[in-house]
Amino acid sequence: MRFSKTIFVFALLLMSLGCQTLASKSSTGVVVARRAQIRSWTAVGAAALLQVNRGDAVDILDTTDVTDPSDHTRKERWLRVKARDDIGTEGWIESRNVMPEDVLEESKKLAGEDKEVTPQATGQLKASSNLRLTPDRGGNENIMMRLDSGSSFDIISWKRVPKPKASETIESDVAPKAGSAQQGSARPGQGEERTQEEEQNELWYKVRLSAAASPAPAGWIYGKQVELTVPSDIIFYRTGREFVAWQRLDGETKKVADKDAGQETKPGSWLILERSSSNQPRGLDEPDFDRIYVLGYDKRNQEHYTAYRSPDLKGYLPARIEGQGDNKTFIVRLQEVEGGPVKEFRYSLYKDIRGVLRVNAPNVAPQRRRR
Repeated sequence: MRFSKTIFVFALLLMSLGCQTLASKSSTGVVVARRAQIRSWTAVGAAALLQVNRGDAVDILDTTDVTDPSDHTRKERWLRVKARDDIGTEGWIESRNVMPEDVLEESKKLAGEDKEVTPQATGQLKASSNLRLTPDRGGNENIMMRLDSGSSFDIISWKRVPKPKASETIESDVAPKAGSAQQGSARPGQGEERTQEEEQNELWYKVRLSAAASPAPAGWIYGKQVELTVPSDIIFYRTGREFVAWQRLDGETKKVADKDAGQETKPGSWLILERSSSNQPRGLDEPDFDRIYVLGYDKRNQEHYTAYRSPDLKGYLPARIEGQGDNKTFIVRLQEVEGGPVKEFRYSLYKDIRGVLRVNAPNVAPQRRRR
């Protein structure tokens, strides 16, 4: 009898420990796929128990890696989850469809770093690509989710970082196979990489996303996957330099969630930051822009005109606009002397008696143009 009681108590203890272990593994997550299925087992052909949609919360109970039937060298990660529906449906879902809550919180912190910064430009993806927590494509640990081709977003800033060495794992950052736990990597020099072998660094965009595109509000995207969506109102005013940033000086721009991010409802006045083209590799300390262009708009004649064009300079983002109505100021960060400090400079806007937009520019020493 005593032996039986001992066995019973020991069994209860094991069950208790087992529950505690499971609880320690559990966490919450949010669905990032537009639509996904919770299935009865870890296979895409398994019975679908419940459809979940982007933004739905789930409880993560366990995780397992399953060999990819089409490629035995790869493994797909699946999560056992509990849905927040009326009956608490439990089942399995591909890990690529769910973002853990702790990763989502890291994205929110990233968004909070520059929550007061006005979007500097807009962009969209040329191909399905990874959204990352850091500007680094040397591994998979910082991948939050895959964004669909054509996804639109606000660009808050950008950064140049050293390109991974040839001996390191390098991803093209076109998104890897869905649900991969150990994703493969693109071969160095593949595709677009070949055309710019002389570049020793690469461009990354820090982006702000709408809730419709991603539960994660912010992240980093590899620059080669991004097409800048210059508004149709100003795209034809490029004169040999590329537009890298733009902000309306009157009215409101369209929201990032709009399908046609490059379309504007009506013409207006703009602050445009330009960068000259160059056949030389870009350095890590390369300025973000080298000329300021202010484009005015004559409502009566329904035409644009050049209100201001600066000499060559070395400028760094972000730029910001202050004030109301016709009396506004824009502030940019410039480096006057090579190797010197980067300082803020204010440019005031006003309209003359004929209603023409004018710019009072500070005295900034011109810089020699990069060739």
